[in-house]
Amino acid sequence: MKHVKAFGRFWYDFIVGDDWRVAAGVVVALGATALLSQGDASAWWLMPLAVVALLYASLRRASKP
Repeated sequence: MKHVKAFGRFWYDFIVGDDWRVAAGVVVALGATALLSQGDASAWWLMPLAVVALLYASLRRASKP
């Protein structure tokens, strides 16, 4: 059981890392991209836009005094 717990902690730390908001934003962006791609709309542009927005928000939070 100790190995399973360590494995779970590793993946949580690897995916979530320091900021859970970025991980949640990526999940939301992936879901939105999947929903957009179900229709006839082109969805390739959503992930780069989401990455830039999430990076900007993360850097704003990190640079506050």
